Amino acid sequence: MPGTALKNEQAGESVYSPPQNHEEIVALMANLEKFINDNSLSDADSLIKMAIIHHQFESIHPFYDGNGRTGRIINILYLVKGDLLKLPILYLSRYINQNKADYYRLLQQTRITNQWEPWILYILEAIEQTARQTSLMVRGIKSLMMDYKQKIRTELPKIYSQDLINNLFKHPYTKIDFLVTDLQVSRQTASKYLEQLIEHKLVTIHKVGKENYYVNDALFEFLYNAPELLKFK
Repeated sequence: MPGTALKNEQAGESVYSPPQNHEEIVALMANLEKFINDNSLSDADSLIKMAIIHHQFESIHPFYDGNGRTGRIINILYLVKGDLLKLPILYLSRYINQNKADYYRLLQQTRITNQWEPWILYILEAIEQTARQTSLMVRGIKSLMMDYKQKIRTELPKIYSQDLINNLFKHPYTKIDFLVTDLQVSRQTASKYLEQLIEHKLVTIHKVGKENYYVNDALFEFLYNAPELLKFK
């Protein structure tokens, strides 16, 4: 939209005006798309290229809203495309939010000075910290899954299945409908399974409106406390 300007959140002053002209934005996005997909244009490491791509996208600022979120999604897609990730599980949003002042300062500093090193080092630090945190979180969830697997196998062998374990850890909660779909059982059977899980303190029931939610408290507590347990250092 013509007239778009990025402002300092505290002072309210304009700090950067992205391209305003439709043709210019289209040309810049075409250039960026080529840089993303044509490896012959640069032999830089993929993580460095990701930092450059993110800066360029945020500087083009092609959309009226949602550029930050879209830019962070592009980060992940680029890492998957470059075979650095098999699953899209490395989200830099928490690091960026916790270091937001540096993020915006370095974005603008790079535009003004054309000195890329501080910006690239910031993004590399974000990737390292987030990768470490994500690895710890994945291991923590895996450990909880093994605990549940052992307990259900031992105490509730008649209802045990890997599909049930997967269902209980797909979200921090489950519902009868989820079990019906994932386990291919009737609503009555799904309800009986959940009653047994409640009895063995593996889930707790919470009624919201007319809907019953069965919360995996161990997983919920882990996810709730993870930001503190795995705080960036």
